[in-house]
Amino acid sequence: MDFYQTSLSQLHDDLVNKKISATELAKETFDHIKENEDQVKAFITLNEDEALKRATEIDAQGIAADQLMAGVPLAVKDNILTKGLTTTAASKMLENFNPVYDATVVEKLNNAGYINVGKTNLDEFAMGSSTENSAFFTTHNPWDLTRVPGGSSGGSAAAVAAGDVLGALGTDTGGSIRMPASFNGVVGMKPTYGRVSRWGIIAFGSSFDQVGWLTQNVKDNALLTALISGNDEHDMTSSLKEVPDWAAQLNENTTVKGLRIAVPKEYFDGLAEDVHDVIKAALAHLESLGAIVDEVSLPHTKYGVPAYYILASSEASSNLQRYDGIRYGFRADDVKNLEDVYVRSRSEGFGEEVKRRIMLGTFSLSAGFYDAYFNKAAKVRRLIAQDFEEVFKDHDVIVGATGATTAFKIGAEIDDPKKMYMNDVLTVPVNMAGLPAMSVPAGFSAKNGMPVGLQIIGKAFDEQTIYNTGYVFEQTTDFHKKAPKLGGQN
Repeated sequence: MDFYQTSLSQLHDDLVNKKISATELAKETFDHIKENEDQVKAFITLNEDEALKRATEIDAQGIAADQLMAGVPLAVKDNILTKGLTTTAASKMLENFNPVYDATVVEKLNNAGYINVGKTNLDEFAMGSSTENSAFFTTHNPWDLTRVPGGSSGGSAAAVAAGDVLGALGTDTGGSIRMPASFNGVVGMKPTYGRVSRWGIIAFGSSFDQVGWLTQNVKDNALLTALISGNDEHDMTSSLKEVPDWAAQLNENTTVKGLRIAVPKEYFDGLAEDVHDVIKAALAHLESLGAIVDEVSLPHTKYGVPAYYILASSEASSNLQRYDGIRYGFRADDVKNLEDVYVRSRSEGFGEEVKRRIMLGTFSLSAGFYDAYFNKAAKVRRLIAQDFEEVFKDHDVIVGATGATTAFKIGAEIDDPKKMYMNDVLTVPVNMAGLPAMSVPAGFSAKNGMPVGLQIIGKAFDEQTIYNTGYVFEQTTDFHKKAPKLGGQN
C-alpha cells in the first residue's frame, strides 16, 4: 500500500467497496514498515499479531459507509497509554510497563475501529527536540538518514514521512508535533489546549501538553483531529466547546482571499538563509491568492524559550516524582535502604536529559528561588499570551517558519543543551498561550534539499481558519506530494 497515493477518504471507500480488505491492508502495512524499519527506526513496539486479529474481526463484521476509521492502520506515540500494549515513554523507567487502561484518545480510536500498528519512538518522556534522547535508539529522518527527525514526536513523524501509515498520534508540549512535521515534510497539528483530552497521556508539562496528529495531508488531519476531540469527564481541563466538522469546510470553494495574515518580524530573527527564502516564497504565494499579509510584532517572543524551560521543567519535576522505584516502573537492584531505592532507581531509570530537567524544575520551585524564577516565568507567559491577543484583534492567523533551520545531523547538537533548546524558539510561544497551530510543508531547502515547514497559528478554538489556510496552500502547491527515497538521493 502506497499511502502517498491515497487519502483517508479514498482508503475508506476502497475498504467499503472491498477493493481491499482490512486484513490485506494490515499485512501490506506491516510489510512496508519492515522494509523501512532497519533504516528509519520509527517504532519501539510493533503490534502485528493483535492488529491482524483485529483486522480479521473487522472484515467479518463488514465496514459501513459511516465507519470512516474502520480498518485504517495508524500509529500511536509511545507516551500514550494503550491497554495490553507496552507503553515505555522511551524510558528505561517504564521499559516493561503494561497499561491496564487506554488513554481517552485511544479509546475513541478503538470505538471507531482503527488498527493500531504499533508505538512510535520519542525523546524520553517527550523531553527533547531530536528523538536522540530515547533510551532505546535514535529515529532517522527518511529524507536523509544521517539527520534527526525532530522531537519529541520524531518516531510518529518519520513513520508518516516514510509512508508507513496515513497518520500517527503525537504530543506537543513546546513544539513536539510541529517541529518533527517540519523536519519530515508532513502536516502536524497542535490543537487548542483543552480541545483534546490528556487522560492517559504520560505527563511532561500538564499545562502545556496537547495531543495531536501527524498526517500526510491537511484534510486527513482535520478528520482525525475531530475524531479525538471533545470533553472528557476524566480530564477537567478538557473543553466543553462543540467540535466542528473542520474537514467539511475543506473543498474547492475554500479560499484565503481577504484572509488577514500577521507575520511577526521576530519570527525572521535567526532564520537560516535557506529557510528564510522558502518562507518568503510561501508568504508571497498566499498573498498572490488574495490574502492580506502584514508585518507585526510579538515583542516577548525572545523570552519564550527561557520562560518555557523554567515552567515546563517545574511541572516535569512534579509529574515525574511518582517514579520512585516503589509503586511501578524500574527499580534498582541490590539496594540497601529506602533512600537507596529512591536515589538509585531514579538515577539509573532516567536518562541525562530527563534528570537535567528535573533538577532545573526542582531548583526553580525551591524555597528562595520560586519568586526569582518560576513566578517571573509565569508573568512572561502572560505577556506572551497578551502579545498574541493584541495581534489577533486585527488578524485571522499568524504565519511564519516552524523551525529556524532544517533537520540537523544526528549528533550535531546533542551535547549542547542550550543550542538544542533554542530549536523551539518559534514553537514554544504557542504552547505558552495555549493556542492551536499547524505546520504544513512549505517547500525544500536550496542548500540541502530537506523539507521546510510553514507554521500557521490561530485564535483559541479556531482550528477551522488554520485548516482552511493550510488546505488552500497545500492544494495550490505540490510539496506534500513528494515522498522521500529511503537510502537514495532525495
